[in-house]
Amino acid sequence: MKRDAAPCPANEPESVHLSEGKHGPFQVVVRSGSSTFIVDEPFGAGGLGAGPTPFDLLSAALGACALMTMRLYASEHGWPVERIVVRISHHSGGLSARDRFLKEIQLVGALTEAQRKALAEVATRCPIHLTVARGSDIETSLLDLGDVSETAVSRTAHMRSMREVIRSEP
Repeated sequence: MKRDAAPCPANEPESVHLSEGKHGPFQVVVRSGSSTFIVDEPFGAGGLGAGPTPFDLLSAALGACALMTMRLYASEHGWPVERIVVRISHHSGGLSARDRFLKEIQLVGALTEAQRKALAEVATRCPIHLTVARGSDIETSLLDLGDVSETAVSRTAHMRSMREVIRSEP
């Protein structure tokens, strides 16, 4: 499968391309920018355990965004953060109840208590946290054969959003 290498127009939304994998009933091949990875269900759920589950990815997005936003904030303020560790636990509420995510943060470095609190607070304002917390509108459409582009468009929207967060003091 050939992926388009030419840059996409600036008004085209960022996108991820997904298709069925060749192994296992639930394996999905994901293309995002220049990265390709597998999503799957665990052995006990009928998959081959070849990659993270969709809920794992959602948790990873939440944790990665928090970590990146804290790192950017600390760097912009010149704070002595040596290492940041984030663990996300997801508790499903089922199809009719709200899910719950627990975000646990470990900050390593000679930080004051005020700096630690500021970093924890900025983690609650990262773009993915805000997106999940407020909810999103999702539209679904069916395409004819041949209408799906295999191009995965990834630009800098996440970085722009993180910079906007850290510049908007609470």
